[in-house]
Amino acid sequence: MKSKLVLLLAVVFLTTSLLMGCGAQQQAPTETTEETEAPEEAEEPTTVETVRIGAILPLTGGAAATGVKLRAAMEVAQDIINGEYPELAKVPLAKEVGLPNLGNAKLEIIFADHQGNPEMAKSEAERLIEQGVAGLVGAYQSSCTKPASQAAEQYGVPFVAGSSSSAALTERGLNYFVRVAPNDDIETAMFFDYLIYLNDKYNADIKTVAVAYIDNEFGVHAKEMVEKWVKEKYGALGFELVGVVPYAVDVTNVDTEVQQIKSLNADAVFHASYIADITMFVNKYKEFKVAPKAVLNYCGGFQDTQFVVNLGSDSDYFAGGAAFSAEKLGDMPELAKINEFYKAKTGADLDGPALEEFSSVLVLAEAINIAKSLDGDAIIEVIKNTKFDAPYYATGAIKFDAKGQNEILASYMVQTQNGKYQAVYPEEIATAEPVVPIPDWDKRN
Repeated sequence: MKSKLVLLLAVVFLTTSLLMGCGAQQQAPTETTEETEAPEEAEEPTTVETVRIGAILPLTGGAAATGVKLRAAMEVAQDIINGEYPELAKVPLAKEVGLPNLGNAKLEIIFADHQGNPEMAKSEAERLIEQGVAGLVGAYQSSCTKPASQAAEQYGVPFVAGSSSSAALTERGLNYFVRVAPNDDIETAMFFDYLIYLNDKYNADIKTVAVAYIDNEFGVHAKEMVEKWVKEKYGALGFELVGVVPYAVDVTNVDTEVQQIKSLNADAVFHASYIADITMFVNKYKEFKVAPKAVLNYCGGFQDTQFVVNLGSDSDYFAGGAAFSAEKLGDMPELAKINEFYKAKTGADLDGPALEEFSSVLVLAEAINIAKSLDGDAIIEVIKNTKFDAPYYATGAIKFDAKGQNEILASYMVQTQNGKYQAVYPEEIATAEPVVPIPDWDKRN
């Protein structure tokens, strides 16, 4: 019933009437490669002029600078889908105009601003659904993705989250929600595995860990995942969690928090922070001469290339999980071309969250194309049962598990060195060796 309501809204919203195809014989999706696994379709295709999806992002407020970049990445995806790019033939929907299974319909993204406010994220999701969008993407901050995707669930509208990382998002039993990015559970395990690698290969002697985290959905769940993994696995391997340091969402000064971190004297600090926050922390780390052996950052502020712009050479030697490194563009021609389009819009290279939001649009659009329908149930069925080609990721594909989590890990560890994000782990994809320990501030060049 929900999906029928959404389809009715879509009919009212679209400027062209929906026309059913004549033949009963199904056609294979034009942009699905041989490696893509898709469910059989039972319905004849729909023909429309425009397919509209909604994107909910922080376009004003504290995370606006990031939100604007994510919007640009989504617009690049929209441009690729609506144009013809034979040089991107391996990228789904790139070599033909629009969605071929829906009469080459153009994709239109309707953007909404949640301002970093969870209640506004929910109301904006409901507004877009009432306007008849075929699906939703966003919302970057996990605290906003949570209520927005809950609203989508109520109406049977597919929601493809790109970069929201709270592990709890895929633990709610939702039927219409999936996520592209690794969650903080997966990232935490990767962090500890990276520390083991540093200890084994570089004699880093890292044993104690502290967590600094923003006190919201994103940060709290990151902290909880560290506690979980120390208890369940990594404590027995010699790691100890010596303390946690939360800070307010609207923090404007982190002197107290940095002094707390300094007093913990942890070998490694895990950060769950956005760009403004991590910039403040690094400035204060320098002021108070705090230099742990390693500082590892969950997908958030550190991955934003503004981190290097804000801090210059002081940004060096920090690390974190990322789905993108400009140093790997020479090995990935599709990613290089996508980055070229993005850089033309923003003046900067892609970063991990931007690439994840780019891919969320492609996944949703390809699912609509394969489903040959704007029906929410048909679209989510495709999303759940398709392995999507993603040549712009090092892993080459996206596939969602039963809970909606992308099970093909697209992230790797990067470290800032001389202003560049170098891939440092796993070793087989590294573009540089990690620098460990982080040099003391008075010993840097």
